[in-house]
Amino acid sequence: MKIDSSHIVGEIVAQDYRTAAVFHSFGIDFCCKGGHSIADACQRKNVAPQAVIEALEKETQQTENNATDYNSWPLDLLADYIEKKHHRYVDSRIPEIMPFLNKVATVHGSRHPELVEVAELFEQTAGELTVHMKKEEFVLFPFIRKMVAQKTSGEPFSTPSFGTIQNPVAMMKHDHNIEGERFQKIADLTNNFTPPADACKTYMVTFAMLKEFENDLHMHIHLENNILFPKAIEMESTFNVLH
Repeated sequence: MKIDSSHIVGEIVAQDYRTAAVFHSFGIDFCCKGGHSIADACQRKNVAPQAVIEALEKETQQTENNATDYNSWPLDLLADYIEKKHHRYVDSRIPEIMPFLNKVATVHGSRHPELVEVAELFEQTAGELTVHMKKEEFVLFPFIRKMVAQKTSGEPFSTPSFGTIQNPVAMMKHDHNIEGERFQKIADLTNNFTPPADACKTYMVTFAMLKEFENDLHMHIHLENNILFPKAIEMESTFNVLH
C-alpha cells in the first residue's frame, strides 16, 4: 500500500485493519476522528507524518496478512456481524464491568478519587450506548438490509420515514463522537488503564476489562464510521439515480 500524508486515516484502516495498531501507537484516533488526513491527524498530535507513514508501510508490506477484509463484505453481512459480535459484546460486558467498577471505587476511592469519576463515566456509557445500539438494531440496520435485498431483487426503492439514510447516520456518528471522547477521558483518568502500585487483583481485573471494552468499542465504531455507513450512503445514492 502506497501511502502519503493526504490519505484519510479511516480509509487506510478500512483497507487494512493491521494499520489500526500503528495509528494507536502514535495516539491517533482512527474511528471517531478517522475522517482526517494523516497530515491533519499528525499535526493535532504533534507527530511527524513521515514517521507514521514509514510505520504504516512497514506494517502493510509484511507478506502474511491474516486481517479480515471487512471492506469486501456485503453490507447486510457486515450489519449482522456488528450486531452479533459487537452489540452482544457490549450487552454482556456492561453488567460484568459495572459491579467491579463500583466495588473498586468504593474500596479504593479515598486514595484514588478518579475511580469515582471513572465509574460515573462508564455508567453514562452503559446507558447511552445501549440506547444507541437499539436505534441501529431497530431502525438503521433493518433499512440497510432492506436496501441490499431491493438491490439484489431489482425491487423499486422505497423512501424511508427518516427521508435519507444520511439522517440516522449523522445521529449515530454524533453518538460515536460522544462515546469516543468519554472513553478517552476514562483512559486519561486511569493512565491508559494502568493499575497503580497499590492495586488489588479486583482493581487490576477491572482495568483490564475496561481496556478490552475500549478496544472493542474502537473496532465497533471503525466498522460503522469507515465502512458500513459510507457504503450504505453510496448504495442509497445509486437507487436515487435509478429511480
